[in-house]
Amino acid sequence: MDMQKTIFPSMEPSKQFCPHSMCCARGQIGAGNIVIHDRKRERYRCTRCRKTFSARRGTMLEGLRKPTELIVIVVTLLSYGCPLQAIVHAFGLDERTVASWRDRAGIHCQQVHQDIVETAQLDLQHVQADEIRVKGCKMVAWMGLAIMVKTRLWVAGTVSRTRDRALADRLLQQVRRCAEPLKALLVLTDGWCAYPGSIKRAFREKVKAMPGRGRARLVVWSELHIGTVIKRTQKKRVVEVTRKMSHGSQEEAERLLQQSQGGNVLNTAFIERLNATMRQRLATLTRKCRQSARHLRPLETGMYLLGTTYNFCWPHHELGKPVHEGRACTPAMAAGLTDHIWSISELLHYKVAPPAWVEPKQRGRRKKQAREPLSVAEPARLRPLVRLRKGVLCSATG
Repeated sequence: MDMQKTIFPSMEPSKQFCPHSMCCARGQIGAGNIVIHDRKRERYRCTRCRKTFSARRGTMLEGLRKPTELIVIVVTLLSYGCPLQAIVHAFGLDERTVASWRDRAGIHCQQVHQDIVETAQLDLQHVQADEIRVKGCKMVAWMGLAIMVKTRLWVAGTVSRTRDRALADRLLQQVRRCAEPLKALLVLTDGWCAYPGSIKRAFREKVKAMPGRGRARLVVWSELHIGTVIKRTQKKRVVEVTRKMSHGSQEEAERLLQQSQGGNVLNTAFIERLNATMRQRLATLTRKCRQSARHLRPLETGMYLLGTTYNFCWPHHELGKPVHEGRACTPAMAAGLTDHIWSISELLHYKVAPPAWVEPKQRGRRKKQAREPLSVAEPARLRPLVRLRKGVLCSATG
């Protein structure tokens, strides 16, 4: 038995779910319908639909033939900002292969972020948002980011070619999906005029003023507070800082600042620190480099790869201080999303369960009701007509 365990990998059917879209047990974990089909090829079988699937189904490693250890090492180097050409020369891989692994890892991290962070319903308390100007190859793009100050959790990110209202709306809608409804919230941004309106549109609920028939109207949260920090620079140095409240009260904003340990005055220091981390570890954001972005898709996948590893895999230095957690802790641990530090391998092997199967509605023609024979007393116009062979219509009784 010991030799068999060393040859074949350990497989746990109780932690698997059926991924097939037409299975009635799709996405159900621990339902007892998954059994081991082949240990050598690492395949499971569902007893409901009787179909088999790979143990890598639903992970970043699905369909890849390279060794898992090599893929994990390459993704780890990419998440720490290693240039793509350096990985190509170090491991003898093709440049398109490494770029494909980067995009696959970013798409998988986006699914993990949507499954864990955006469904957590967190009490955010204090959020800071900002955008990064990305100078690419024959283009200029913008990357919007948002952070939960208390836990340093990266909660939202979006990429766009233009710095317009749509960029701010998409960013704040992601923050809204992470937030617990109708909780006290302070949002701090820079002086961009699009932010206050986007924040108010994102954080509002339907309220019906009068009972009975009629439409409900959208009302902004009563505990929403919006602060703006405007910095005026001269010769690349900050010479003046203007702090003001765009919505809400100053007293409640200061209380939320103290509660989230976000400083004594309105500031955007935490999101600027995250921006610096993104510029340091995402090769396409490094200033004066040969990794200039050519398309928006690699920017987006790289952003999700860095953001998810930042949340789950990197212990935060500030959270390890006694005033915070006092131990090696990641932002996801501080937010209560997990109880341990994830490895890159664990992140790439994480499976996002599909939505539960819903029985489709029965469609088709309704059954015809049996008609009773008409009596002689009924008028002739109600009697059914029958078509004879000669093409002449006449009454069924005639």
